[in-house]
Amino acid sequence: MSALPWPDRGDPTDRPGPPDQPGPNGLAGPAGQPGQAGQPARVGPPGLTVRPGFSARRPAPPRHLADLDPAGRRAAAAELGQPPFRADQLSRHYFGRLTEDPAQMTDLPAAGRAELAKALLPTLLTAQREQQADQGTTVKTLWRAADGAYLESVLMRYPGRVTMCVSSQAGCGMACPFCATGQAGLTRNLSTAEIVEQVVAGARALAAGRVAGGPGRVSNVVFMGMGEPLANYARVIAAVRRLTDPVPAGLGMSQRQITVSTVGLVPAIRKLAAEELSVTLAVSLHAPDDELRDELVPVNQRWKVAEVLGAAWDYAAATGRRVSIEYALIRDINDQAWRAEALGALLAGRLAHVNLIPLNPTPGSKWTASRPADQDTFVARLAAAGVPVTVRDTRGREIDGACGQLAAANADGQPG
Repeated sequence: MSALPWPDRGDPTDRPGPPDQPGPNGLAGPAGQPGQAGQPARVGPPGLTVRPGFSARRPAPPRHLADLDPAGRRAAAAELGQPPFRADQLSRHYFGRLTEDPAQMTDLPAAGRAELAKALLPTLLTAQREQQADQGTTVKTLWRAADGAYLESVLMRYPGRVTMCVSSQAGCGMACPFCATGQAGLTRNLSTAEIVEQVVAGARALAAGRVAGGPGRVSNVVFMGMGEPLANYARVIAAVRRLTDPVPAGLGMSQRQITVSTVGLVPAIRKLAAEELSVTLAVSLHAPDDELRDELVPVNQRWKVAEVLGAAWDYAAATGRRVSIEYALIRDINDQAWRAEALGALLAGRLAHVNLIPLNPTPGSKWTASRPADQDTFVARLAAAGVPVTVRDTRGREIDGACGQLAAANADGQPG
């Protein structure tokens, strides 16, 4: 589930500031710096929370081939004293053949092969823990980045498709109270390559037959793991392009099979509409009224429901793509029949689809999933309004399925 910061100064979606640390409006500056160890985190504008104990500046992740476009890769190879076309060969191994071991890159000269791979294919993520569910067709991985930050990805195999749910940030700054990631706070943005590597790792596991169901390929990617994707705008867009550019520039996936979620960062939604991409926009709404959404999604204190949906309809008009409205059903909080009717009134006649999500409760949380009868009534009221609606197939309840649970449990036991 999405959750994270928002703009800073000037262009609100492309100012990373000091090494990925959140600030006044979620991206850079002192207001968002964490407290000292043993002190509570300081909170910036609505929704921005940073875990205590993290320094204001963290070492940048190593440069990786996936951080660069093809021209940048050739320039990097030349800097290393290699012919620029070596970068294309290396890209084909990474994106096309999913090769991990430099010894298998036999079209590269033995002399200098390991050095080139070390420079442009450094280890970014190390698997710390893996859990499986659904007879091995759902695999959740806790990753540790080079600087000790934790993040999660989930591979979900369905009949006819395989979806990777990826993180765009380590932690989350949106402070949605029902979300495990939001409870943990923000550590930092992920690099483009750290995002891409989550998908490549899933693709390798599938290709090697390490996922129940035999060899396969990743067909869909959803940016619905840890973090608010549009708060890490430049890197997320670069990752989308790496995922969808043809091999060897990228993985060669279809843009239409990529979903980018947001809690409602209006300027970033409008910027996304101008990218000329055909990805699906998913808006994590969770309430049709500002009074409740102010509590459930604190960024709503800055951009109200009408503004968020207005930007979403502009995205739909610009791209022709149906907007997915994500709505976590929470018992006795947002699952009343009248709220279903209110949501239906907002969405009727729009290019939109409602994805109802039975809440995956987190340990110790007061928030829990709706009663089946209330869920059924909610679905019926939306359908009566002519709004397309489905209930998400919930997976992973037995494996700390809610996003952020593994990372939170690990962070409690080990310092990042």
